[in-house]
Amino acid sequence: MKRWRKMLLISGIVLISLTTLFLAACSNTQGRHQSHESTGHGMMGKEGMDHGMMGKEGMGHDMDHAMDLGPADDTFDLRFIDGMIVHHQGAVEMAEEALLKSQRPEILALAEEIIAAQAVEIDLMNRWKRAWYTHAGVEPVMYDHATGTVVPMSTAQIAAMKMSGDLGAADAQFDLRFIEAMVPHHQGAVDMALDALDKSQRTEIRSLSEEIISAQKTEIELMLSWQERWYGTQDHEKHH
Repeated sequence: MKRWRKMLLISGIVLISLTTLFLAACSNTQGRHQSHESTGHGMMGKEGMDHGMMGKEGMGHDMDHAMDLGPADDTFDLRFIDGMIVHHQGAVEMAEEALLKSQRPEILALAEEIIAAQAVEIDLMNRWKRAWYTHAGVEPVMYDHATGTVVPMSTAQIAAMKMSGDLGAADAQFDLRFIEAMVPHHQGAVDMALDALDKSQRTEIRSLSEEIISAQKTEIELMLSWQERWYGTQDHEKHH
């Protein structure tokens, strides 16, 4: 799967030379959670993105709670599955919006890849949930640090985990807004996958986490290269 994804992404696209942007962040869980990403609708506060979104000043604190999967206990894998499924659904929603509004072949190809690849992973995780947690409900759950228990996600928590929102009009800046939304979204998936590698004992979860880390880091670097090439800007500080 990993080789197929990389071939599909890179085919026909000439990549510029990139520095390795995330190695330092991968070794520090606290740094990972504080350096980037916003809650649910909290993409960059660009013009045209005020439909349920928040600016940079609101990023960080709430996202920490949304993406925190809790301790390595008997239900960690269930929380990882539920959290990653919801998070993937948010990426699919933004990719579907890009298919409607972007004119760039690169963005359209990436959006199609995101939809296809994450649909496969969502189906896989749903099958694991049914097989491993036969008494679990259909609603996603999360760890509540206040009570030390596993509770259903609220509507607001689902929105925060999705990290999706209205990307605005199909204008000249749409692709920039898509990139600035999808990069931290992908990094959120990488952070959860790194957490799973620290805490899960299941071979299946660990293998999927490694796949998510590899594929989404590749896509992050690709989008950042497009941002620099098309818009002449790249905020390196946010992604270290």
